[in-house]
Amino acid sequence: KIPVKWENIYKNTKILLKNIQSSLLQRAIDFRNENTHFISNYEEFKNIFKQDGGFVYAHWCGNTECELKIKDETKATIRAIPLDSRKEKGSCILCKSASNERVIFAKSY
Repeated sequence: KIPVKWENIYKNTKILLKNIQSSLLQRAIDFRNENTHFISNYEEFKNIFKQDGGFVYAHWCGNTECELKIKDETKATIRAIPLDSRKEKGSCILCKSASNERVIFAKSY
């Protein structure tokens, strides 16, 4: 609660709501950044999901069998294939086949 003169209520409310929105957005961005991991091997991938989880950027070959095996072993699934991700040569974290980009894995709770 903050005291506000009646004639300033619109201006102060507008500023307060803007500050609240900005603060909530920054908290969400910080949370996302703190819980996003870029990994290159399957052991590290499994360890992340055994612990706190989060979002994992990892290479995937595009094979449905690999995706299903990863889901079976870790309960993590592909959440997004980012449209704006930069192309990056690598190898699938599971089968080591060629991959051109990272996808985002996460667990649903």
